[in-house]
Amino acid sequence: MIRKPFLPAACALLGAVPFCSLQAAEPALALGEQVVTATRTSVPVAAAIAATTVITREEIERTQAASVPDLLARVPGINIARNGGTGKNVSLYLRGTNANHVLVLIDGVRVGSATSGDMPFQHLPVELIERIEVVRGPRASLYGSEAIGGVIQIFTRRGEKDGVRPFLSAGYGTHDSSRGSAGLSGGNGASWYNLGVSGQSTEGISARLPSAGYEADDDGYHGQSALASGGHRFANGLAVSGTLLRIDADNQYDTGYEANADSRQNVYGARASYAPLAGWTTRLQAGRSEDKLDTFQGSAFDTRIDTRRDSLAWLNEIALADDHLLLLGADYLHDEVNGTTAFSEDSRDNHGVFVQYLGGHERHDWQLSLRRDWNERFGDHTTGGAGWGYALTDTLRLTASYGTAFKAPTFNQFYHPRNGNPLLEAEQSRSYEVGLEGRPGWGHWSLNLFHNEVDDLIAYFNAGDGLRAYNLDRASIRGLELVVDSRWLGWDWRANATLQDPRNASDRSGQGDLLPRRAEQLLNLDMDRRFGRIGVGASLHAEGRRWDNAGNTVELPGYATLDLRAAYWISEALRLQARVANLFDADYETAATYEQPGQALYLSVHYQAL
Repeated sequence: MIRKPFLPAACALLGAVPFCSLQAAEPALALGEQVVTATRTSVPVAAAIAATTVITREEIERTQAASVPDLLARVPGINIARNGGTGKNVSLYLRGTNANHVLVLIDGVRVGSATSGDMPFQHLPVELIERIEVVRGPRASLYGSEAIGGVIQIFTRRGEKDGVRPFLSAGYGTHDSSRGSAGLSGGNGASWYNLGVSGQSTEGISARLPSAGYEADDDGYHGQSALASGGHRFANGLAVSGTLLRIDADNQYDTGYEANADSRQNVYGARASYAPLAGWTTRLQAGRSEDKLDTFQGSAFDTRIDTRRDSLAWLNEIALADDHLLLLGADYLHDEVNGTTAFSEDSRDNHGVFVQYLGGHERHDWQLSLRRDWNERFGDHTTGGAGWGYALTDTLRLTASYGTAFKAPTFNQFYHPRNGNPLLEAEQSRSYEVGLEGRPGWGHWSLNLFHNEVDDLIAYFNAGDGLRAYNLDRASIRGLELVVDSRWLGWDWRANATLQDPRNASDRSGQGDLLPRRAEQLLNLDMDRRFGRIGVGASLHAEGRRWDNAGNTVELPGYATLDLRAAYWISEALRLQARVANLFDADYETAATYEQPGQALYLSVHYQAL
C-alpha cells in the first residue's frame, strides 16, 4: 500500500523507537506505479497531488483479509461502523465525513444505492479483486457529486500473460464458516480475459445484543459472486474491454423478530480508447449498476428496494508538451428507484463537464481542475481543485491543495415519504490540505494535515414519527495522518495513525458535539516476515472512543484487536494459510447494541498458477 507518514511523530506516537534507526528496504511502491483514480488518467503516483493508498492483490493475499471492510479498515483516515458480524451492513467514514460522502467505482462504473447513498462493501468478493485505490480528500471537480470525503475505486481481476492461469481457494473456520473461489485468467498478447466465481457461508453470531432485548440466535450469511471480464487491442490501436459482475447474498439480522434480506448487485461496464492523433487519446465508458434488496419477516415478504444507476463518460487526454497534460471530459448520470416505497420522485439526471491540467517544471508540479454540474433537482454547481507539489530534495516532497465539493441529497433523504425532507439543500464543502512526504532508502514516510468544512451537512433528528433528515449549518473536520512503511531486521512494517476532530460547528443546538460514529483516533500496525517456505505476520487495529448519536449521550468505548497469521508454501503456486482473528477476544461495539465477532480461527488452501 502507498502510505504517507511523518517519521519522527510516528515514532513517538507508536512508541516504536527502533523505527528511528531503520535499515534499508525497497519502497512499497515504485515511483512509476500507475494509478488512475486521483486524476482520471494513468499518471505516476508521484505526480498525483493527493493522499492515495493502493491495496494490491499481493497485500490482499498476504493479510488474509476476509472482506473488503477488513481491508479498508487498514487505510489511514477510514473507520467503519458494523451492524453485527460477517455480511452485516457497514458504514464507512473517510476523514470524518458522512458514510455517503465517498464515491465508489468498480472498474470505472459508479456503484452504490441511489436510495441510501451507501455502498454494500460487505458483499464484495475479495477473491475477485485485483487492487483497490483510495483517494482521500475531495475529488468532486473530477467526478461530481458524492466525492466530498474521497473516492474508492475497486478493480476486478484481469488476465495479463499468455496462456491460461487457473486459481483456486477453499477455507473453513469458526462459526461453521466456509469460503471458496475458482477462476481462469489469461491472454495472448492482444487479448485478455478473466472468469471467476466465489462464495462464502457462515452460521454467524447474534447480530444484536440479547441484553438490549434482541433474540439470542445466530444470524447467518451466505453470498455468491461471479465475474467475467475481458479486453482486446486491435492493430490500429483501438482498445476495448468489458466487465460483468454479479453478487447475490442472503443475510439474517435482528430487528426484534426473525428477519432476513436477499440482495443482489449487478455491475456492467464497457470501455473503449483510441488515439486518433499523436498526443491525443480519447476514451468512452458506459456502465450500469443495480442494487436490489428484498426483506422478509420470517417467510413473509416485507419490502423491496430496487435502484439503478446508468453512467456515461467521455474523456480526452491531450499531451501539450513533456510533463504537461490536459484532460477534457463530460459525464452523464441517471439514477432510478423502484420498489414498495412510494417515493415522490423516482428518477433524476445529472450532467457534468470538466477540465484538468497536470503540469510540471523542474522541482514543481501542479494539478488544476474545474467542473460544472447540472443536477435535475438541485441546480448548477461549480467545483474546483488546485494542488501544488515541490521537491525539496530528491527524496523529500512538499504538497499543498485546496478543493471544493458538493453532494446532492439521496432519494431517502429528499423523497422518502416518511423520513425525507423536501426542503433539504445540497451539501457543499471546502477542504485544505498540506503534506510532507519522504522516500529515503529505508522506505516511505509522510504527514498529511487536513481541514474540511461542510456547509448544510445532512444529519438526522427524531421527528416523533421516526428519524428525519435536516441540514446542519456547518460541520468542521480537522485531522492529521501519519504513515510509515519500511523493512527492519528482515520484517516488513506498515503503520498508520489518524487523529481527527469531526464536529458539529453549526449555530443550532449541538454545536461542538462530535459527529456520530467517528472515532477520534485510529491506529494500524502490520508486520510480516518470510522464513523460506514459512510466512508469519500480525495486524494490530485500534480505535478511540466515539459517540453513537448526534447528541453525544451514548458513548462507545475505544478498543484494540490483534490478528495473527501464518502461511506455508508447498510450492510457489500452492500454499496453506492460518489466521487467528481477535486473538485476545476483545469485546467491543462500533454501533450501539450491535455485536462484533470474538476470537476466531480460519484455515485455507490457495493455488495460483504462475
